[in-house]
Amino acid sequence: MSEQSLVPIEQSLPHKLPLVALMGRPIFPGIFTPIMIGNPADVKVVDEAVSGDGFIGLVMLQNETETPSIGDLYKVGTAAKIVKKINLPDGGVNTFISTLRRFRVKKSLHNANPIVAAVEYLDDEEDETAEVKALTRALISEMKQISENNPLFSEEMRLNMINIDHPGKIADFIVSILNIDKTEQQKILEILNVRKRMEQVLVFIKKEQELLRIQKRIQKEINEKIEKSQRDYFLKEELKAIKTELGITTDAKSSDYQRFKDKLDAFKFEGEVKETVEQELEKFNLTEPNSAEFIVTRNYLDVIAGLPWGDPVPEFFDLKKASGILEADHYGLKDVKSRIVEYLAVRKLRTEMPGSTGPVGSIICLVGPPGVGKTSVGRSIARSLGKQFFRFSVGGMRDEAEIKGHRRTYIGAMPGKIIQGLKIVKTRDPVFMIDEIDKMGASYQGDPASALLEVLDPEQNYAFRDHYLDLPFDISRIFFVVTANTLDTIPPPLLDRMEIIQLPGYIDTEKLEIAKRYLVPKSLEKNGLRKSQAKYTKDSLLHIANGYAREAGVRNFEKNLDKIHRKLAKQIVEEEEKEKEKTGKTNAKNTGGKAAPRKFSIDRKLIEKHLGKPIFPEGDIKKADRPGMSVGLAWTSMGGDTLVIEAASVPGKEGMTLTGKMGDIMKESAAIAMTMARKLAVERYGVGAEWFDKNHIHIHIPEGATPKDGPSAGITMATALLSLFRGKIIAPNFVMTGELSLTGQVLPIGGLKEKTIAARRNRAKHIIIPRQNLRDLDDIPDYVKKGIEFHPVERFDEVLNLILPD
Repeated sequence: MSEQSLVPIEQSLPHKLPLVALMGRPIFPGIFTPIMIGNPADVKVVDEAVSGDGFIGLVMLQNETETPSIGDLYKVGTAAKIVKKINLPDGGVNTFISTLRRFRVKKSLHNANPIVAAVEYLDDEEDETAEVKALTRALISEMKQISENNPLFSEEMRLNMINIDHPGKIADFIVSILNIDKTEQQKILEILNVRKRMEQVLVFIKKEQELLRIQKRIQKEINEKIEKSQRDYFLKEELKAIKTELGITTDAKSSDYQRFKDKLDAFKFEGEVKETVEQELEKFNLTEPNSAEFIVTRNYLDVIAGLPWGDPVPEFFDLKKASGILEADHYGLKDVKSRIVEYLAVRKLRTEMPGSTGPVGSIICLVGPPGVGKTSVGRSIARSLGKQFFRFSVGGMRDEAEIKGHRRTYIGAMPGKIIQGLKIVKTRDPVFMIDEIDKMGASYQGDPASALLEVLDPEQNYAFRDHYLDLPFDISRIFFVVTANTLDTIPPPLLDRMEIIQLPGYIDTEKLEIAKRYLVPKSLEKNGLRKSQAKYTKDSLLHIANGYAREAGVRNFEKNLDKIHRKLAKQIVEEEEKEKEKTGKTNAKNTGGKAAPRKFSIDRKLIEKHLGKPIFPEGDIKKADRPGMSVGLAWTSMGGDTLVIEAASVPGKEGMTLTGKMGDIMKESAAIAMTMARKLAVERYGVGAEWFDKNHIHIHIPEGATPKDGPSAGITMATALLSLFRGKIIAPNFVMTGELSLTGQVLPIGGLKEKTIAARRNRAKHIIIPRQNLRDLDDIPDYVKKGIEFHPVERFDEVLNLILPD
């Protein structure tokens, strides 16, 4: 062979190359590697290249697509020689290639299928400087460290790296074996300056070393945990063997079993309960601790063991002491206090009676507007009885499982609130408060109100069955206190099981006493003030009650007191800080103690300064001061209220318009009132019938956004209409309530106590009531009735004689 024929293959590369698109990473020059090709177009390119000179161009795809064109490829790629080709059964080929040189695409000769391009070959730049030599040593040294700590680097890779003599190819080889993103590899492929290329590769090596350090640390931590768990396991097994040899059995399961057995045996169960408990204990003893059934059984036994199955401790009653506690905690509420004392007396007699089964529970329902003290009464009852207290609210509850529990077949099953409460208080005769019973809902999950029927029925609750417990449990000794704002939404069967005690709203004198005894001291303490720092006059407290908190309860009264005391606290702190700034630290040390606390005398002027102008001005008393007006009384769930009925006539077509958001019953009542008033106007007062043909009547009740309903405004609307027809103003200081029939009878109404309190707040002197409600006056305290004259009537004529005399 002649010397002229020995030409390096890199110098014989063609300037026109068929291109193969690479889906994965780019391939660097100086590498011998296999490539799998499955795309039919690329297979065709390989076949043509093998039949020709064997050269192809390898270029990475920039935009991945099934049918790439030259526009989808990067501009820089690698020229390669196909050494061997193996056809595969699926139609693809496995080629062994030797990559030679970088090239850049100069011009597209064929855009797609196959892609052919004119190329220019690229040479390395700055590849023999001292810096490059130093970088070469650094790269090899760093890669040795990586390869020693990484089992993925084979011995062959290490030898190849050492045997490469060109710095640029060393960088290319290292990049091809590092775990680098393909776009970063493409950028390095496009760097022709060897020094810059090696610097960039060194950065990636450092990142790889950091990842390896983190990997080693994580691996070390995992190994330590595994070693510790294995060590703990072997030690526990050895300890278990030693205890077995010594006859000691103190593992968690056997310890729980013994604890449950001792506790449950002490209860001396009988019948169904004994049989079920023994079965569950045996199941618990035989079940593996790792099984799900073990936890279910353990939780079940824990609930049974935590319930108060034994008889309660003997009771010692002192009626005088109990009455004293109730009087000290609440002002007024005579019905509630009397009922509790009666209950105590009954319990005492039943306890002392020979052969008695012991005291029984009671179920009372406290009904009243918000803020009158229903919930706090429950705590006072428990304190006066010397019993444990447990409260839960059923407002918004829609799932009966909250009351009777979930069945044990469900994951996360729990007993209901009744059993949970008994487990907490650990006694069979506590005081249970069920709050907001009128606000329960119903859904596809059940009706909680129906679930309460068994709980609150003395004939059933001696053997109450919770779904979770599924054993009879006696809850008949529980004193149930139920609270509600209204009875309308409580189902009648549930209402029938409770003793109803109404808590009406408070009048201003009662609010005054409550504020002096309870609200003011409580609010002062809450806001960091001493009792001596704020003194209220009687007039100032009445001003808050009438001007800012004209409601049935005292909740807004307390909020207003809190607002005043917060502002006083702020004023005190600001004054102290200003005083410190004036005197300085040295003088403050020499004073020998703190200055006397600032005191405030709170009068009307100071109240209006802190609370603003009254929400209910003194002149805001509802009056009937012109023809066509009358004042009636209404009952709401917030307490009693006064209503002004307004009637007016305008020329026009005969008829009547009703406004003020009246309900259907009230509209019917208005129609009856119109008929009665029209009849009396024509027959008794000489109003011409033709007047009604030419005038349209309009009845309105102010506060139109508030819904109003019920028949008790019948006589009030008829009075307003007759006042309009006659052009006369009704007698002053009169308010009224009563249903009107079409024959002129005045029928009884409800809520007289709350209505009387509302009339007193409105400073009325006379109240017209149905005669059949006379019996209800006995339930109204004398201090509420004081200064008010009641006028019982049977017929509407009597109302007219009082309020619109001829």
